[in-house]
Amino acid sequence: MREVVLGTAGHVDHGKTSLVKALTGINTDRLKEEKERGITIELGFAFLDLPCGHRLGIVDVPGHEKFIKNMVAGVAGIDLVAFVIAADEGVMPQTREHFEICSLLGVKKGLIIITKKDMVDEEWLELVEDDVREYFRDSFLDNAPLLTVSSTTGEGIDEVKATIDRLVVQCEFPEVYGPFRLPVDRVFSMKGFGSVVTGTSLSGRIGVGDDITLYPARLNGKIRGIQVHGRAIDRVEAGYRTAINIQGLEKDMINRGDMLASPSCLDPAYVFDAEFHYLAGNSKPLKNRTRIRIHLGTAEIMGRIALLEVEELRPGATADVQLLLEKKFGVWPDDRYVVRSYSPVATIGGGIIFNGSAVKRKRFKEINQLDFAVYHRGDVEELILFYLRDSGFRGLTFDELAIKIGIFGKKLNKILKVPVSARKIIVLDSNQKLMVESSIYDKVADRLQDILASFHQQNPLRPGFSKEELRTRLYPGLELKFFQAVLVDLIKKKKVVQEGGDVRLSGHQVFLQADEQEIRRDLRSLFKKSGLKTPTVKQIFAHFPDTPQSLVRQVLDLLIQDKLVCKISEDLYFDSREVAALKEKMIIFLEKEGDIDAPRFKEMTGLTRKFSIPLLEYFDRVKLTIRVGDKRILREKRG
Repeated sequence: MREVVLGTAGHVDHGKTSLVKALTGINTDRLKEEKERGITIELGFAFLDLPCGHRLGIVDVPGHEKFIKNMVAGVAGIDLVAFVIAADEGVMPQTREHFEICSLLGVKKGLIIITKKDMVDEEWLELVEDDVREYFRDSFLDNAPLLTVSSTTGEGIDEVKATIDRLVVQCEFPEVYGPFRLPVDRVFSMKGFGSVVTGTSLSGRIGVGDDITLYPARLNGKIRGIQVHGRAIDRVEAGYRTAINIQGLEKDMINRGDMLASPSCLDPAYVFDAEFHYLAGNSKPLKNRTRIRIHLGTAEIMGRIALLEVEELRPGATADVQLLLEKKFGVWPDDRYVVRSYSPVATIGGGIIFNGSAVKRKRFKEINQLDFAVYHRGDVEELILFYLRDSGFRGLTFDELAIKIGIFGKKLNKILKVPVSARKIIVLDSNQKLMVESSIYDKVADRLQDILASFHQQNPLRPGFSKEELRTRLYPGLELKFFQAVLVDLIKKKKVVQEGGDVRLSGHQVFLQADEQEIRRDLRSLFKKSGLKTPTVKQIFAHFPDTPQSLVRQVLDLLIQDKLVCKISEDLYFDSREVAALKEKMIIFLEKEGDIDAPRFKEMTGLTRKFSIPLLEYFDRVKLTIRVGDKRILREKRG
């Protein structure tokens, strides 16, 4: 059965560790310093098998204010909280701070345990109970079970176990799907095994032999072994206190705060769009770009908070913000975070992540309000279209989109069926599942046709526009797959025609005016009379002294398109029939002689080097001949 994770919370020396030992028989204080000082410094772990059949994993957190960041790390991934308050002291500073942290991290269920009842009388205990109930009023612990115990005498311990058992039965377990994620709260090395990390798995499932990635460094390894409370297992899923032995990663490569996760499921970034709640207990307003400590999972990252709509935030207020991190971190939308002040260190607020790879925003812009309105509505299809529009012409692959919205695999495929079939999303590449939003796609298609229309207007005698040049003119950096998809679609719709390497609008036809027809006749006559001793481009232009060179060039291109003239080089054009006759003559010669060199070609044709070398290179280029040293031979012999 699935393990449920319970975390302790409460002020230092209120008996959290003693309570865990009384429940489980396990002393979670493992460090020498912890035993000498009698306080918890690092996270401690224990387990308890419940009557309902579930195994309860327990995370014992430190209560001292100096170790709050360790406490925050311990709360990541818990299902229940046991709020511990000593009867002889009542609600204290870290009681308040731990409660604020649990609330900010979205803990929904728990119980309240008043310890050390053997140290006070009944009247005092009743006063403490009333005070505690009042403190937790209108919170997630408002109607939580409240129990009184003595870990020393054992009084009330069985009732705590029974209450936890009832709470666990009522737990609604999150769906186990998507990639595996585990925030690292401890790392060590075992002789003969290598690196071992521990943490509470947040999502997905993973098994021995599977590949794993350490984020944000993107270091890859393989799972060598998995243990849950000292018992080796083949697979682990969300909700378990887990130890993972990793092959391929050394201990010094891994740190608390890193995220161990399935490959390619996170995109670490520096800027997050988020909602932030500034705790009412703060003594002064929060200013824009205040330096802060951001707690995400088990990580503490320095950064700043950018207030997008106000200059400062009053205590108790909630705002749309950007978190500007000083080092990259990978999150999914709906991940929660806690913010502590830089100095002096105290918990000041926290909230929920909307976008884990946002672009840095300018403040006081209308677009910010529009974007955050989409986040707040939380409609999945609207969010998908939002991210695809935001990606522009680059688009998003299926995997990239999954990270953006935090939904993966079959579940995302099912969601995408509706907008894809409605043509709100265009799939450009079915293998990689590269997608763009339909308005972006239509914008490219419209611009392609506009470019062709403008080209035809400016070049009425040119039958088409170079396909490659057309792509570069569309939008800088436009992916070839995007261009090809749009072009094929327009061809299917008979809006565009592709002929060879040129593209034209389907309705475009070349009509020659009288003067252009005269140039065409003169050019044809010139090439026929010249034979193989063709004029150069410069000589052609000189033949039409009163005609713009651009117009002569366009008519010349038209003759090439009509296959009446053959372009041999940038400077030489020949009558196509002359080239065809020479080609036949060349084949006959090579079939008889076997090979030909430049001198013999000049002798055969009577041409100078000016013409013979470009012609020989042309025959190589069209794969009639192949050069071997100084000679040419037929590439393929006729049947």
